[in-house]
Amino acid sequence: MLQKLLPEPAFFLGLLFEKAAARHGGVPVTLDRPLDTFPERGTNLTYVDLADVIDDLAARLWAAGVRPTERIAVYKSANFDISLTVCAAARIGAVPVPLSPALSGEIINELLHRLDRPWLVTDADKLDGDLRGVDVTGLTSGVLLAGTRPHEAGRSLVDLAGAPRRAPVRMHPTQPALITHTSGTTGVSKLMVHTAQTLFHRLLPQQVIAWPVRGKERVALCMSFVHSRFFHSLGVFVNYGNPMDILVDPDPDSVGPIFTRTRPGLVETHPNNFIQWEDLVDAPGSPLASVRYYSTTFDAIHPRTIQRLLGASRRKSPLMVQLYGQSETGPISGWWYTTKSAQTTDGRCVGIPLPGFIRVRVVGPDGKPVRRGRIGHLEVRSRGRVLTYLGEDERYRSQLTGSWWRLGDMGYLNRWGLLFLTDRDIDKIDSVDSNLEVEDVLLSRLEELLEIVIVASPSGEPVPVVATRRDAPLDMDRWKEAVRDLPPLTEPVQVRFTDLPRTSTWKVQRVQIRRMFEEGTLPVINRETPVD
Repeated sequence: MLQKLLPEPAFFLGLLFEKAAARHGGVPVTLDRPLDTFPERGTNLTYVDLADVIDDLAARLWAAGVRPTERIAVYKSANFDISLTVCAAARIGAVPVPLSPALSGEIINELLHRLDRPWLVTDADKLDGDLRGVDVTGLTSGVLLAGTRPHEAGRSLVDLAGAPRRAPVRMHPTQPALITHTSGTTGVSKLMVHTAQTLFHRLLPQQVIAWPVRGKERVALCMSFVHSRFFHSLGVFVNYGNPMDILVDPDPDSVGPIFTRTRPGLVETHPNNFIQWEDLVDAPGSPLASVRYYSTTFDAIHPRTIQRLLGASRRKSPLMVQLYGQSETGPISGWWYTTKSAQTTDGRCVGIPLPGFIRVRVVGPDGKPVRRGRIGHLEVRSRGRVLTYLGEDERYRSQLTGSWWRLGDMGYLNRWGLLFLTDRDIDKIDSVDSNLEVEDVLLSRLEELLEIVIVASPSGEPVPVVATRRDAPLDMDRWKEAVRDLPPLTEPVQVRFTDLPRTSTWKVQRVQIRRMFEEGTLPVINRETPVD
């Protein structure tokens, strides 16, 4: 059956919706906001409609002068048409480079330099905002405008309506097919080069895992439109013919009414969005009642969040399915939680390395494997690993030991082969065995916490940086009780949830928080001052 769904060992993004429309017809896709360049199409579309949008965009890109093998950066305001533009560029043989709308103009300037005069698809808001001061004309081969508002700096895709449609261009499966970027938790994002072949090797295990959901459940995705994971989620569920909701806004007040209306059976978002979605547990209309499967990747998810979300479902035997992976490698391990097992789960466990697809080992400082149960550096073998970091091949090679890739995470394998994470290499604090474990404990003890990040002070002390639900003042008596048996921590520093610097996948930028704390630029909430 899988051979029919994936007829060759290559994942061609430009053909994704065309093949799905031919196989499954007009399966519905609901958006939470209209496409920026095609607002007239509304928010209720089908596979056929999306295949037509991609074909239309591809024709316009070709008419603008984009050609096979040329790089085309997509940096525009957040919306699903980021991903559709990527598919359109791939359809004409270009190499799309989706860049997160959350990246600053300074970082975009650096990435455009590395891309060596790519085409740029952006919009008027970005040109007037983040890109103000960036020499987009000098750094690119041409600027194309998404959306309906014109700008003197670029040529509008709207003006290219009616461009002749073209047959898709099929590049060789081993040629560059997509360039994505790392989350940027440790500085300027790295550009990662994928091929249709490496993308396929990531898609296949995810297709296998999602087999029970094939065509049956409505799927809701609320994820970064620039991350390779989003394209693989699309690939999995579009191949299976599932109806879909594609959401831009993760705010519970926006998501709740949509879920109440569409009643998805599977939802996927970033772990930190799931923390926010705990607010939906008791929301009007029971928006999570229909959910049988929660899916998450990008980062470990807190046990408290798993328990609350599973408890909100009214479906029989709901599951939380978690994948652990890295942008450079794709999925590495997976695990699932039931309502019962979630009560005793260890939040540091990220499951079993995917059998038949992935190999994981733990090594000491000398690079030699350590025995089961000992903490060390995690390394992995994966056929889905990216080819290189564009313009930084030496940096890429430095993380390789033969065919083993150093993940940058610390952890261990237990006697049964389960993988546990303890910390990132760069986040280790000598006086704390595992920052992540302490954070899990405090989130389970203090339900008012929306986020907690432990960073090192300039003197090496562990500083808890916390955010509460709706930025309510932190109860210090409850805090002191919660930390009574934990490693010594400094007084907590409270910030607004929206002030925590994050990546495109909502990961907290720990290095940036530590830097801001050291510089005194972290916008701390004064406990003496009431919060609006």
